Amino acid sequence: MTDEEARAALQRLIDERGEDYAGLSRLLGRNPAYVQQYIKRGSPRRLAEEDRRRLARYFGVDEKRLGGRGGEAGGPGMVPIARLEVGVSAGAGAFADGERARPHIAFDPTWLRRIASGTPDLLSIVAVQGDSMIPTLNDGDEILVDRGDSADRLRDGVYVLRIDEVLIVKRLAINPSNRTVSISSDNPAYPGWPDCDLSAIDVVGRVVWAGRRI
Repeated sequence: MTDEEARAALQRLIDERGEDYAGLSRLLGRNPAYVQQYIKRGSPRRLAEEDRRRLARYFGVDEKRLGGRGGEAGGPGMVPIARLEVGVSAGAGAFADGERARPHIAFDPTWLRRIASGTPDLLSIVAVQGDSMIPTLNDGDEILVDRGDSADRLRDGVYVLRIDEVLIVKRLAINPSNRTVSISSDNPAYPGWPDCDLSAIDVVGRVVWAGRRI
């Protein structure tokens, strides 16, 4: 791959994922104009090996796609999962076609298969808003939601629900005797809803992972 082809490949990834030059430059620990200058001006002529490897890991692609030798990036087969610009707990929104995606996060496929039943296209990352699920989930945490694990496989656990077009994250507990479900917050300051009819609940997906800044 020529240097020009490598720059064009990075530009395509940026366009596809809705990234920006300055954000990627900060990811590399460079000045905000670094990536733009590399793509538009060819300065530097080629990326440093560590910069290329970090970008490949971030985008979840083989390093070869960005002009490297291949097989080193984030490891071939890393799976990028979209981070959607919707919030759960205190914000409106919906998992729907056309939701604007923020930068992706790439995960090892073996790890994803271990924690989630859904295929990658049924996984999304969204941000938690509010404190109703403290201490389990904090405001600003990012959660991985498995939309392939929803109402038809419902069991005790933490789920994202849609109520009146608002997304909330709550803990569900199934009552096997009458097939109702209790909806509760982990923060005791918030009220819960006991014995809800299962048919009245719109379950978006199960929360299978959470990440936060320490």
